[in-house]
Amino acid sequence: MTATDTLASAALPVRVRRILEALLAQLQQALFLGVESSLDALEQELFLSANRARSNETQTSYLSHLQHLRRDRAKVLPALLARLEAELAALRSPPQLPQAVEQPPALLTLVEDAVIDQNIVLEEIARRHSHRHQQALHLLSQRFGVLAGSPALDEARQPLSPHSLCQALRVGAATLEVDLTSQLQLYRLFEQHVMSGYGELLEQIAQTLGRQGVLPGLGFAPQRARTPAARSASDPAPAPPASKTGLPPVELPGWVRPGQARRSTAPVVSFASLQRLLSASHARASAPPPAAKDAGLLPAWMKPGASHPAPPSLTSPGPAAGGANTTPPSAGAPHTGGFGAASEASLPTAHVLSTLQTLQLQVAQGQVPSTPLALEDIRERVLAGLRRLHGPQAELAREDADTFELLDLLYRQIGREVRRGPASDMLGQLQVPVVQAALNDRAFFLSPQHPARELLNAVAESGANWLGEDDTDPVLLAKLKAAVSKVLTEYTGDEAVFAQAHRDVQDHFQTAARKAEVAERRLVEAARGRDRLENAKTAAADSIDQALGARPIPPFVQALLSQAWADVLTLIRLRHGDDSDEWQEVSALTTRIADAVTGQDTPEPALPTQIEQALVKVGYHSDEAAVIARRLANAPEPELPGEPALKLQAKVAAAAQVAPRRPAPLPRSPAEQASYESLRRLPFGTWFEFVQNQQGDLRRLRLSWYNPTSGHALFVSARGQKVGEHTLDSVARLMAIDQARPVSEEHGSLLDRAWQAALAKLRDLAGMEAA
Repeated sequence: MTATDTLASAALPVRVRRILEALLAQLQQALFLGVESSLDALEQELFLSANRARSNETQTSYLSHLQHLRRDRAKVLPALLARLEAELAALRSPPQLPQAVEQPPALLTLVEDAVIDQNIVLEEIARRHSHRHQQALHLLSQRFGVLAGSPALDEARQPLSPHSLCQALRVGAATLEVDLTSQLQLYRLFEQHVMSGYGELLEQIAQTLGRQGVLPGLGFAPQRARTPAARSASDPAPAPPASKTGLPPVELPGWVRPGQARRSTAPVVSFASLQRLLSASHARASAPPPAAKDAGLLPAWMKPGASHPAPPSLTSPGPAAGGANTTPPSAGAPHTGGFGAASEASLPTAHVLSTLQTLQLQVAQGQVPSTPLALEDIRERVLAGLRRLHGPQAELAREDADTFELLDLLYRQIGREVRRGPASDMLGQLQVPVVQAALNDRAFFLSPQHPARELLNAVAESGANWLGEDDTDPVLLAKLKAAVSKVLTEYTGDEAVFAQAHRDVQDHFQTAARKAEVAERRLVEAARGRDRLENAKTAAADSIDQALGARPIPPFVQALLSQAWADVLTLIRLRHGDDSDEWQEVSALTTRIADAVTGQDTPEPALPTQIEQALVKVGYHSDEAAVIARRLANAPEPELPGEPALKLQAKVAAAAQVAPRRPAPLPRSPAEQASYESLRRLPFGTWFEFVQNQQGDLRRLRLSWYNPTSGHALFVSARGQKVGEHTLDSVARLMAIDQARPVSEEHGSLLDRAWQAALAKLRDLAGMEAA
């Protein structure tokens, strides 16, 4: 795709071209104010930076960038729109085949470092907004698939996605003659002024495409019912799941785990569908005892021998899928659940909610045990309270019992990813209000955007990523405790309480994410600096070894070469590079030193002076440099060594205790080599899971940067903090034994993953295997 492609020149049907031209005009109007505001803000920041500059040189640099920005800012929006138009024009073009991965260069240059910095910032912006608007982007991919005459487009080919806008911004920013820092600042201002309204832009695009007849009325999640409503007893048969295109097959070790049995992933379209899954699981549990290896899969409340009546027929009418149920089910269709059964004494949901409000008040006042209650304990307390008021025969209605059971499955899966600590305690405190939210609105199980689910996910994510034992964030902890306390004291059925608490937490998350990004960038810069220094030291040592060859020299002279003169070679290479005249000159001087110390050449009168000048340039004191120069040039020494010579001997003797260079890594096995090759192809920002102990506890870390030449790698936590020392070789060996594995970010939030895992287990218990 080239930036010169236009809709007018593209081979598109007339109707498709007309629709895309309307979209482009809408984009131009929507992006104009945001881009102009971003450029205005960048101008203001450059002007303020120039005023705050502490030197004339720095101030002149800022003013020069400001002048270039004012001169070229009119080119940014046209270049950005031209890139977007080129993507729209190529909508029906065949996808380009992936190009072969080129071998990395021997040394990363400053230009490549700048490119990497831009990639990190743009990828973070795109990743945040792709996750935030994943539902709207999924619908947009369906509509663009219609325009492209193909199935739904994947993210790599989807125009107007966050990744597409970020790459278009990069093209537009390239028209400005400003430094890297100003470009990165422009990217952040673009996120603030343009991407903040990206959700509204997606809605406008969806409305435009709908008016043009492109999948009008397309929706993703069912509407949440705020009040009880009668619905059809029978649910439509769910459509088979769409196939997903995967990556080309790569021979990798065990963490890929091919050949696992696939369970049905048909979408759950109503609460009645969930109830039928529960009924099928209980029917299977009531069957003759399975084999011992299968019985271990069942939770305690479904083990063979549990006391419960016969399950209902799978063809019996389902309950209403809406809000709270107030009508007990008929006695002729009993339902068995792990948390209770429906009977003639089933109480309306309003009574259950009233009892839960009393329990919630006790939790808020600290009248319950400090250990968080389990869902079964909460149900037992609720039943005990109901039976005190309504008699010993009082039971939960079928829908309410199923709600408790589904929440128990969900919490069990959340507990697999959240380590014990403050976050797990807060999840326990939220159980009572979450049960009320689910009883008030059964769409809690169907809509990922439900306010209670969003707050629950925020607390769970903090426990999995932020609140580790060694990186507790006290500010985040205080925010989460305040949000939980707000829900416990104020929630009486209004979802706005959950929504407000979630917004308070998200505000802190965004601030913490920005701080983590800054901290991570500093760590990346430091890691690159250490890597360059080590490469320069290795090149200096190789240059000395090459000059000496196999010729023996005195140990003291060898120490001077490997320490003092190696410092000269290292700093010259760092400052000027290995293709500079300065490096060639000092390399030639190294050869002359080797000839002098081995006695193969008569000492040159000018050689000590040249060596001394080189040492002084890199920071050696003149007296010490003169002593080193005489030794390296094999010049005559004074009869009585002076104080500088004695100090030098002591310093060299102390430095001689330094450990030798790191040995080469051991040969890799085929599985380790396959993991190593896959690591070298991973993009920066890939998340990994590392096994922490024998219990299998996992810790998620982000591969922030690596050098494929030296093998150095930088892993950071979710807070942008460096975690341990790693190399590509060591990580590949961990991957080969299943102690580390890359994690795909396509699974959504932690709560969504937990809910899908709970559904998969429920289908497994119900015996619903995919064909």
